[in-house]
Amino acid sequence: MSTSPLFSTLGDKLLSPTFSGATGKADRYGFRGELGLRFPPSVAGEKRPPEIKADQVIFAAEGEQLVFLTLHVESLAHLDLIRETFGSALTPAGKYFIFAGNVDISKKYQLDIEGITFHVLPLDEATVYNEILDLFYLEKNELKKLGNDAKIDAIVTAAGASRGGFPLVPYAQALAEMGPVKVAENRPV
Repeated sequence: MSTSPLFSTLGDKLLSPTFSGATGKADRYGFRGELGLRFPPSVAGEKRPPEIKADQVIFAAEGEQLVFLTLHVESLAHLDLIRETFGSALTPAGKYFIFAGNVDISKKYQLDIEGITFHVLPLDEATVYNEILDLFYLEKNELKKLGNDAKIDAIVTAAGASRGGFPLVPYAQALAEMGPVKVAENRPV
C-alpha cells in the first residue's frame, strides 16, 4: 500500500496512532493520534520521547499538501513548531484548527501567517474531536456508524464548507494575550 509523501516526511513524529492510512476519498490519507513537535538530541541512536508534542491530532493529507489539521497544544507559542513540522505542506487552501491550552476561554482567533490561515480556539474540558464536531455542526451519533477513515473524511468535508468567522488578529497580539499554560490532568488523547 502506498502512503502520502507527507507521511513519509513526518516519519517518527507520528506517535500513538489510532488511525493512520488511506481514507475513502481517492489520494487522501488520514491520521489520528499524537505528533512530536520537538525531540531531545538522540544519543547513540536511541529514540527518546518528544520534549513538546501535540495531542488529539487529526489531519488529512492529499499528496504533499495538508488539507486539514486539528490538534491540541499546551501553548499557542507551539504554533511555530507546528509550522516548522509541516512546512510547505501547509497551504492557503488548507483548514487548520489549533486548540491551545493557554488561550482565554472567551477568545477565538483567526491568524494569517505568511498566507496560511490558522483558527485558534481554547480547549476547556472537552476533547478536540467533540469541539470540532460542535464547530462544524456534525452529529456525533451519525458519525458513530462510520469507520475511522470515513469520520476523517466527514470532518474534512465539513471543514471545507466552513467559512471561519473568528476575528483576524496579528500573531503577535494573540501571543501577547495568551495566559499561562494550564495543566490538564487526565485529558483524553
